[in-house]
Amino acid sequence: MKIYRVGGAVRDALLGLPVRDHDWVVVGATPQALTAEGYLPVGKDFPVFLHPQTREEYALARTERKTAQGYHGFAVHAAPDVTLEEDLARRDLTINAIAQDADGVLTDPYGGQRDIAARVLRHVTSAFAEDPVRILRVARFAARFTDFSVAPETLQLMRDMVAGGEVDALVPERVWQELARGLMERQPSRMFEVLRDCGALSKLLPEVDAGPHLMSVLDMAGQLDAPLPVRFACLGLGHDLGKGLYQRLRVPTDCREIADVVAREHGHIHRSAGSNAAALVRLLERCDAFRKPQRFADILLACECDARGRFGLSEQPYPQRQRLLAALTAAQSVPTHEVAAAAEAQGERGAKIGERVHAARVAAVAAASAQSAAQI
Repeated sequence: MKIYRVGGAVRDALLGLPVRDHDWVVVGATPQALTAEGYLPVGKDFPVFLHPQTREEYALARTERKTAQGYHGFAVHAAPDVTLEEDLARRDLTINAIAQDADGVLTDPYGGQRDIAARVLRHVTSAFAEDPVRILRVARFAARFTDFSVAPETLQLMRDMVAGGEVDALVPERVWQELARGLMERQPSRMFEVLRDCGALSKLLPEVDAGPHLMSVLDMAGQLDAPLPVRFACLGLGHDLGKGLYQRLRVPTDCREIADVVAREHGHIHRSAGSNAAALVRLLERCDAFRKPQRFADILLACECDARGRFGLSEQPYPQRQRLLAALTAAQSVPTHEVAAAAEAQGERGAKIGERVHAARVAAVAAASAQSAAQI
């Protein structure tokens, strides 16, 4: 039995990047042998085990045979006679098909180190075409490794896969998983560019118009280290992504909610610099800022990404964000329970109480704005 470190840990170490997770492959072993040494079996589709101390994943060397369309359509063979080279051959990209033994010696049968040096994302073997998830993974890696290009032959293989209907077999959960990870990479626009170039974007995300402005907005979100809901909301700027996409990909609620509000209100937020206190409070109410202040802060960040993502404006300030956050703080200072109690004491009920609270908030925002102007 021999154990090798494989995949992203080896790749990132060669690139001089921090190594966060370790994956291991075990050659020449059986499930019984690993279990006898205290490893905990966790794999459902193929033999994967957790190390008894580190809890890192150790997979038996395996080969795969395509049996049906989609990424679930595989028959897995794991046995002591499967070699390291055979295991590496089933991996997606050459840069992910490098192994390292306990002495630090690298096994690189498919030219991964060469492609790291050349900054190329290249498929390992023609088996790449058997798993449509790999289209999404290549696009995601392009967004992470921004100085890498997709090898022409790999891009052509991806186009052939799209034409052959492989992407149609992708399940929503896996599409969302890869999309979400790609959105959180350094340069998200590259993921969409690769998907567009291979023809997968129109099939997987027909609602997304991957034009130059949207690409700049997404990259600004990356530059500002925005959280996932903000980056997803940026996809819907200028148009409503709609329930179809949400339901098809099973988009999480926090991402859906912010995307809806940003699509509806980003124009009003951009123009809020000239708004009076009453208009600002109405905007806060429409954005549900009083109940969900952190979500409102994320909405404003998405709007800043939109504004600064425009050509030539990347370094421009976005004062609307701070002004609206200040307006929210001022409006939140209103003791709403006291206002409501005073209104009830005067015999007012229901909507009338809401009007009193609204008026008190407008007055508080107006006073804060006047004070801020006086200080300037």
